[in-house]
Amino acid sequence: MSLEITFSKASEKKSEAAVVCFYEDIEQGKSAKALDYTLSGYVEYALGKSNKFKGKNGQSEIVMLPEDAPYDYAVLLGLGERDKTTMGDIEAAGGKLCLALEAQGIVSAEIYMDDEPESAAETAAHLALGIKMRAYRFERYKAAPDKEEDKPKRLKSVNVAISTNKETQTLYETQSCVAEGVFWARDLVNEPPNVLYPDAYARRIKEELKPLGVEVTVFDEKKMLKLGLGALMAVGQGSDQPPRMVMMRWKGASDSEGPVALVGKGVTFDTGGISLKPGANMDEMKMDMGGSAAVVGAMKALALRKAKADVIGIVGLVENMPSARAYRPGDIITAYSGKTIEVLNTDAEGRLVLADCLSYVQEQYKPRMIVDLATLTGAMLIALGHEYAGTFATHDDLWEEINAASVQTNDRVWRMPLDEVWKKDMESDVADVQNLAKSGRSAGSCTAAGFLWHFIEDETPWAHMDIAGTAWIKSDKPLTPKFGTGYGVRLLDRLIADNYEQ
Repeated sequence: MSLEITFSKASEKKSEAAVVCFYEDIEQGKSAKALDYTLSGYVEYALGKSNKFKGKNGQSEIVMLPEDAPYDYAVLLGLGERDKTTMGDIEAAGGKLCLALEAQGIVSAEIYMDDEPESAAETAAHLALGIKMRAYRFERYKAAPDKEEDKPKRLKSVNVAISTNKETQTLYETQSCVAEGVFWARDLVNEPPNVLYPDAYARRIKEELKPLGVEVTVFDEKKMLKLGLGALMAVGQGSDQPPRMVMMRWKGASDSEGPVALVGKGVTFDTGGISLKPGANMDEMKMDMGGSAAVVGAMKALALRKAKADVIGIVGLVENMPSARAYRPGDIITAYSGKTIEVLNTDAEGRLVLADCLSYVQEQYKPRMIVDLATLTGAMLIALGHEYAGTFATHDDLWEEINAASVQTNDRVWRMPLDEVWKKDMESDVADVQNLAKSGRSAGSCTAAGFLWHFIEDETPWAHMDIAGTAWIKSDKPLTPKFGTGYGVRLLDRLIADNYEQ
């Protein structure tokens, strides 16, 4: 990404546009008055002339300035209600500002920020982060236009002028590390399946994370067969691309209570297998590895910001394809835990991948808590759309920690019920468990969680996040372009920062 964000103590007047921020009271702060003075009263004039600008969150007004002005444009940006605006709102305003500047063809901007109140540095850092988050694009497979005039103008540089510039920059740099994890997760979700198949994905994880100090171990099919990862291997056996399991560890501190474990579903393409999906929109199934992308993105974020925590990441990477070798409805397979699973539908494959990963990480590392993320059920999309990830938790304390992290990062969650009735509903008449509920399609997300619950041992605190509706979207949002969102990276990082760092 080519956007450069800098911070200075005073304005440098080297940009095309000057941006000044207002809350809904439209009262001019010190920075607005300073810019107004620089522009000979033009800010006050623009405010008086505008019938639309009310200072609402993300609202902007762009005014062209006279030739002798130090900037080509003055931009009024609304931050919303002063007493109700959250840092998530500030980030959203930054995202909308990025879109407004690029729509006008502005490639450089300077933001005038007040140094009051005490949260001013934090506000400025989050505004800059919102701009950075929205400037992301995935265009590596698009040819650039031949003619220079046809090339879209992208925002290239933003300078934030604030007297607390050093404090603001420090806050921003920490957040920027997490944003890099988000961008990597977005890239992975957006990659085509002929490029990001299991082995290629595993190699990319190793190449990206090992130089950052993350321990990375890749298990190939021979190793997984030897270990007895029968559920994961069954899902991948129909593909010419063999499955992989990748273990990652960021040991930023020693923890006597055991590491935090993050587990991700990484189905790099899901046809449904023998239980073949309908052809419409099947291309989206390249993104069925969004849970694994959240985990590896979080591991990158933790490493970049040198988190003082002990964290294990594990992802199961498979391609679910139909072939003469594919597993079938009616098969009974043996998972790593020793439990047998009756397969009733090969399109309920993600839970099989997670089952082996969950069992392995518990046996080998005895984690203090586990969070898994998966694009697991279409039922979750029906229930919560693209706004929330349904979250199931065995312990109230863990749920509260996740919810608090969600509020801070805007990766929104909604608690779903985890009930013994759904766990029992996944018990088979001919095996230990089955991968579809006896009750059929009802409460599909809940019964899927009930299946996974069978693989949680010894009362280990565990949360399952079904991100089927949040891992990718089809419309632009203030902080997120179409398709891969990087959902979960910021939430996981904040969860660990607030609760599990030393």
